[in-house]
Amino acid sequence: MAIEFNASRGATLGVEWELQLIDDQTRCLRQDAGQVLGALPGLSEAERNPKIRHELMESTVEIVTDVCHTVSEARADLAATIAELRSVAEPRGIGLACTGTHPISDWRDAEMAPIQRYAELVEQYQWLARRIQTFGVHVHVGVRSADKAIPIVNALSAYLPHFLALTASSPFWCGDDTGLASSRAIVFGALPTAGPPHLLADWAEFEAYMDTLLRSKAIRSIKEVWWDIRPHPDFGTIEIRMFDGIPTLREVGMVTALCQCLVELFDHQLDRGYTLPSPAAWVVRDNKWRATRYGLDAIVITDDQGTTAPLRDELYELVRELEPIADRLGCAEDLKVLSDVLDHGASYERQRAIVADGGGLEDVVTAALTEFREDRFVNPREVTHAGA
Repeated sequence: MAIEFNASRGATLGVEWELQLIDDQTRCLRQDAGQVLGALPGLSEAERNPKIRHELMESTVEIVTDVCHTVSEARADLAATIAELRSVAEPRGIGLACTGTHPISDWRDAEMAPIQRYAELVEQYQWLARRIQTFGVHVHVGVRSADKAIPIVNALSAYLPHFLALTASSPFWCGDDTGLASSRAIVFGALPTAGPPHLLADWAEFEAYMDTLLRSKAIRSIKEVWWDIRPHPDFGTIEIRMFDGIPTLREVGMVTALCQCLVELFDHQLDRGYTLPSPAAWVVRDNKWRATRYGLDAIVITDDQGTTAPLRDELYELVRELEPIADRLGCAEDLKVLSDVLDHGASYERQRAIVADGGGLEDVVTAALTEFREDRFVNPREVTHAGA
C-alpha cells in the first residue's frame, strides 16, 4: 500500500485547540456547540479547512489555524478566532476554557455531536468513546520528505513525558481527584489505536503496517490511528497529539515552539547524515505512565539501560539545548514560557493548589476561565479569597 506524503517546504505549523463551553452560572459544561458554530458560519462552514469545528461532544469546539510559518503567526491566528468565538459565546452566557478534563461535569451527561463519523465511532467503541469528554491540543510541524517522517516520530517519542508533564491539566474526573496529573491520558489512551507510536523502521514499514490494519478491518482509515505522535501524510506533517488541554495561549505558544524546535533539530541532524535516537518501546511506555501519574515530578528513564533522572532537570537542559534553534526560528520568547511553567506549576499543580487553599472544584473552573480569558496563570488565593 503506497501512502503519498505531501511533503512540506519546511517546519511549517498548524495548531488544533479543543475548547470547553462552560455555563457562566453553574460552571458546568454547556452542550451548545451546534448553536455556537451556527452563529459563525463564515468560520465553521468553509469548504476547505474551517477555522472552528465540531468535536465528538457538544460541549466542545475545536479551533484550527491555517498553515503558519512561525509560532507568533500561529498565536495570532488562534487569537483572532477566539475573539470571534467569544463574541457569540459570551452573549449566550458561555465562557471558554481549556483543561484536559472538566473537573465537575460527568461524561454521562454529555451529548454527542450530530456528525455521522462520530456516531460510527461510538457504535464501534461504545463506552470507550462515550466517555471521551476530554480536551487536548495537537501541533503539526511540517517535514520535507516521507523518508524523514518515521525517524523523527521515533526520536520525538522520547519526549512524550516532557510534552505531557508540561501540559498535564486533568487531575479531576467527574468531581474526584484521580491522584494522576493527567486522567485524560488514561481515558483517551484506552482506545485500541491510541497510545505511543509504534516504532517502525522507515516509511515503507509504516505503509505496510497501515495496509495490515486496513486489510484486517482494525481501522477504516489511517486517520483512525490516534497515536500520541503520528505522521499526517495529507498535510505533510508530524502531528504531536500528546498534550493535555492547555489553559492559556502563551502555553500553547510554548508547546508549539518546543515542537518546531525539536523537529527542526532532527531534520538538520538527518541532513548531516546522523542516525536519530530511537528509544526502546518499553522506555516510551513507562515514561508516559510516569508523566501521567507524577507530572513534572516524574523520574524518567533516560536510556535503554534504565538510567533515570528528574524530569524537571531534563526540561531545563532541553531548553538550553534548543535556545539557538529557537533564536533562529524566532520563537525564543515562546520557548522561555517553559521555565515559567516549571516555576509556577503546570495546570494540574495550579488546580490542586486552589483546592489545597480551601477552594472547591467550581473555583478550579473559575480559575481556568480566567486563565484562558486573561492569558496568565492564576494565583490560588485570587480565587479562594475573592469574596473575602
